[in-house]
Amino acid sequence: MNIDELKSVAEAIVARQKGILAADESNPTIKKRFAPINVESTEENRRRYRELLFTAEGIERHISGVILYDETIRQSSKHGIPFPQVLSERGIIPGIKVDKGAKPLALQPGNKITEGLDGLRDRLAEYKQLGAKFAKWRAVMEIDEQSLPSAYAIRANCHALARYAALCQEAGLVPIVEPEVLMDGAHDIGRCESITSAMLETLFGELDAHGVVFEGILLKPNMVVPGKKCALQVSSQQVAEATIRCLRRYVPTAVPGVVFLSGGQNPEEATDNLNAMNIMRGNCPWQLSFSYGRALQEPVLAAWKGEEKNVTEAQRAFSKRCQLNGLAREGLYNRSMEDS
Repeated sequence: MNIDELKSVAEAIVARQKGILAADESNPTIKKRFAPINVESTEENRRRYRELLFTAEGIERHISGVILYDETIRQSSKHGIPFPQVLSERGIIPGIKVDKGAKPLALQPGNKITEGLDGLRDRLAEYKQLGAKFAKWRAVMEIDEQSLPSAYAIRANCHALARYAALCQEAGLVPIVEPEVLMDGAHDIGRCESITSAMLETLFGELDAHGVVFEGILLKPNMVVPGKKCALQVSSQQVAEATIRCLRRYVPTAVPGVVFLSGGQNPEEATDNLNAMNIMRGNCPWQLSFSYGRALQEPVLAAWKGEEKNVTEAQRAFSKRCQLNGLAREGLYNRSMEDS
């Protein structure tokens, strides 16, 4: 394990005005994304769509890394250039999703556990050969107002995240650890903060116990928000206050950066909340950045519609979302920019 190399990659991913494109949707997930625009989820259509994203003009100014899916890291551009090379030649760091998805946790109704540790060491070695420099593993926490998630589900998922992170660092890949408390449901922001706190406290205890070097990881958490069905929604300032308070309590200063997931927020909400956090970040020791999937891609899909004639317009929509989130990284975004 080369700690200096891991640290260098992690710091490059959270460079100022930059963040991550999460283009790691599984085939079932991207099928759902394509359905509203009536595009069939064939391998070629998935390849065409990812190429549209990776070749958009100027995105390297605001996209530092891209998380790929197993299929995508093996695909190439229409000119025959492997996607990891396409990205690397633009100064964008290729990464890879390595978990196998969340499944029901045995004897724990309503709770889930992320699978994929079996054979992970060998898969990481292969992904590194294919060009990946970082990886991602998502742990999913179902949440309600009272009993979910269980304490055991939190421990089990954090243990798996730590095992994954240790294997990544052993292989020379920067692990992005993603403990996601879902924003579905009717829970309020206080309940989300409580569960997010428990997740982060447990996670960093497990990472430390596994010998993971904090300087060579990135954290990808949810923002602290109320559930979508909660009657009391809150402002971006309240989200920022709760989220930063939570991070200050539990995230070690050695971690280079926090790359938030959007978690079902619409593009404007995700950008607004990131902006509010960077306005009030003060002397936070970590960079506060983004690792967005849907919040970067939603306008792109709407513009593309699977038609080659719409590629340029779709790429413009993508470049604009990247630019707006790059501004939010510095606390310089406002909603009026959406119409410019």
